[in-house]
Amino acid sequence: MKQLLYCVLALIFTPALFASEMPLNMTEGVTAISEQVYSLHMIILYICCAIGLVVFGVMIYAMINHRKSKGAVAANFHESTKVEILWTVVPFIILIIMAIPATKTLIAMEDPSDADLTIKITGSQWKWHYSYFNQDVEFYSLMSTPRAQIEGTEAKGEHYLLEVDKPLVLPINRKVRFLMTSEDVIHSWWVPAFAVKKDANPGFINEAWTKIDKPGVYRGQCAELCGKDHGFMPIVVEALSEADFDNWLIAQKQAANNAEAAAQAALSKTLTMDELMTQGEQIYMARCAACHQPNGAGLPGVFPSLIGSPMIKGPVADHIDIVVNGKPGTAMQAFAKQLTATEIAAVVTFERNAWGNNSGDSVQAADVSSDDANPAVSGASTAVPVTLPAELPAAAADPATSTVTETVSETVEDVKAAVLDDLSMDELMTMGEKVYMIKCVACHQAAGTGLPGAFPSLVNSPIITGPVTEHLDIVINGKAGTAMQGFSSQLTPQELAAVITYERNAWGNDSGDAVQASDVDGHGK
Repeated sequence: MKQLLYCVLALIFTPALFASEMPLNMTEGVTAISEQVYSLHMIILYICCAIGLVVFGVMIYAMINHRKSKGAVAANFHESTKVEILWTVVPFIILIIMAIPATKTLIAMEDPSDADLTIKITGSQWKWHYSYFNQDVEFYSLMSTPRAQIEGTEAKGEHYLLEVDKPLVLPINRKVRFLMTSEDVIHSWWVPAFAVKKDANPGFINEAWTKIDKPGVYRGQCAELCGKDHGFMPIVVEALSEADFDNWLIAQKQAANNAEAAAQAALSKTLTMDELMTQGEQIYMARCAACHQPNGAGLPGVFPSLIGSPMIKGPVADHIDIVVNGKPGTAMQAFAKQLTATEIAAVVTFERNAWGNNSGDSVQAADVSSDDANPAVSGASTAVPVTLPAELPAAAADPATSTVTETVSETVEDVKAAVLDDLSMDELMTMGEKVYMIKCVACHQAAGTGLPGAFPSLVNSPIITGPVTEHLDIVINGKAGTAMQGFSSQLTPQELAAVITYERNAWGNDSGDAVQASDVDGHGK
């Protein structure tokens, strides 16, 4: 009998005593919140073990000592006020004991105030887009597991399906606030080591935060069933020391400038068909194959085939437009901010000549950049900047020399001077709507209604009905202590003027104000 009791006790308490060493148990993580969550988890586990011990102990005792073979006679009673009170009060007390630490942990998890850094995380099928507020750094993060491993023709790597081309880089010892949204369906950003798991809903903004204690690489994935390739949407976070993170930010800005100059220089280059097809195939396999399949056949009823499709047979300009701007109401994303003009030209060329299409069309970067329907395409894939003239010298591809740097600077100044020309109201509204739908819609919504309690409505708001100069100031410089970032380094004066004009005249605002680039350029001077 004693041996049986010992076995029962061992079965009940072993999970609790060795929980921290069990591979299937929750991990402690690398943040204060994750440690609180782990502690809460263990407290509840211990309470459950204690309840199990009492309940099963009483059951086993009753079965052994009050069995029929020992002549036990069942008691005959109908009600007991004491028992009724006991089994009501005791569970109530247990729930209160559990609720106190749980409430403290939940309140701490939902407090993103006083953050040192804010990052907007946007999910889309099937990638993550990270934008560092007030740092002019943004990029897409895609799974980098080779297709051969997925198809089983190569051995799977150590971090199979949990590796990306560009990890999210964060500093340790700084509070980081996350603003999460989605461009298409519901996703969920989940990193177990941080105890952060928050849904990214289209049209809404959710908040979360973390403060990492030690450097390292931490992995997670989308935790919401978001489509056929849901399992191919990993998250990788690289935590750096504060000094290393600051150096990383500087390096990213410099790399973006270099990439911009190189991409603009590439606009004057003509690639051969072989070069376009080789580069286009690489981009297609990385960016397009998930939907349209490696053989271009698509998925009937879900994603269209590209083999002999009307888009392939139609005008090149229409093909470029759908790749650059996407197609509203479908899963076709806009790649204007994700790919350079050269990469878009290459993938369009590949699609028009692969799988027996053989159109013979050879699309160049200049065709993409100069296309009238695609003013948002830029040399770099980070913002909606001005497209420099195709006459930019090829030497500008190497910004390391002072001569090239001066050439690029002079060209940029020429472009800046050119874009200060006044535009008509129709031109401002058309450009402003495009800029708004790329840069502002995630927070303020397509109808300008915002998200109550999170992002203000722009419909007849005080900023819209107030002086233009105040509207200019908040768009250019942002608003400290809020999620409103400054766009002075992300948009040109003409784009700033256009989006402000659009906001002041769309959705029934009808202020009649037509802001020009010269107004923006002179603001604050």
